[in-house]
Amino acid sequence: MKADLDRDLVSSLDEALPEESHLDSGHLHRHDAGVARQDRRLAAGENRAVRVSLLVYRSISVLAALAVILILLWGILDLPLFGRGNNPVENEVSLRYLQSGLQEGGAVNLVANMILDYRAFDTLGESNVLFAACCTVILLLRRIQDRESAVSPLGEASPSALPEDPVLALGARVLCPVILLFGIYIILNGHLGPGGGFSGGAVMGAGLILLRNALGTERIGRFFSYRTFRRAVFAALSFYALSKAWSFYTGANRLPSFIPAGTPGAILSAGLILPLNIAVGLVVCCTMYGFFALFEKGDI
Repeated sequence: MKADLDRDLVSSLDEALPEESHLDSGHLHRHDAGVARQDRRLAAGENRAVRVSLLVYRSISVLAALAVILILLWGILDLPLFGRGNNPVENEVSLRYLQSGLQEGGAVNLVANMILDYRAFDTLGESNVLFAACCTVILLLRRIQDRESAVSPLGEASPSALPEDPVLALGARVLCPVILLFGIYIILNGHLGPGGGFSGGAVMGAGLILLRNALGTERIGRFFSYRTFRRAVFAALSFYALSKAWSFYTGANRLPSFIPAGTPGAILSAGLILPLNIAVGLVVCCTMYGFFALFEKGDI
């Protein structure tokens, strides 16, 4: 019975399948040629679409660039001629800074008045550019590492596990406090003489970099970590933005400000310029140190 069923199944399959003679080489060749023609047609269509897309993209890019160039040239035509004595930049802005800077800004250093009072929002933008650049480097380079392990996955000792150089360590212990103190002096003296947040923050950042190279990442991480970086920069930028927003709001509406200008020449003078210098110095210091730490180890 089972043998009869097997014979019937085999005969049914033989009837359903075409004979081998039907699938001759000519039929297979024609089928392959048709498939190849269809593939070439599809590839040509895709290449044509890509070429059209690139042509449109390049045309739009060129037109946009030409439009920007024309707008800039049109704006340049309205500018006064360079070097003329009656230009507004020669007889209004600079005289206003020189004649009224001390009364309006309160700082003996007129450059500090311009940077942190007349052009305060511009300086805030520069500080945010530094912060955004550091955030970009963090996103690209920061690695989540096992801080408990002193050996890298490749079997090499991490920078924190390298032996301490006694000469470099002694020099750093002597010089770093002086460098940091000098940076603080530059920041605090910015409204009285040459200095300010940018230069003082750069000096302090160099001191932290020297300390990191001398003592290693583990020791400096005890008081300056990634959390310290985030909190310091966030607090500095937030204070800068809120304080100058309040200052411009009260000035635009002719409201009295509770922030005293102080006595010109005193350390506690110039209104908000001194605390703004401190905020800018923190941002610059943390950004410099953060860049070095990220490029060196991949973490702060």
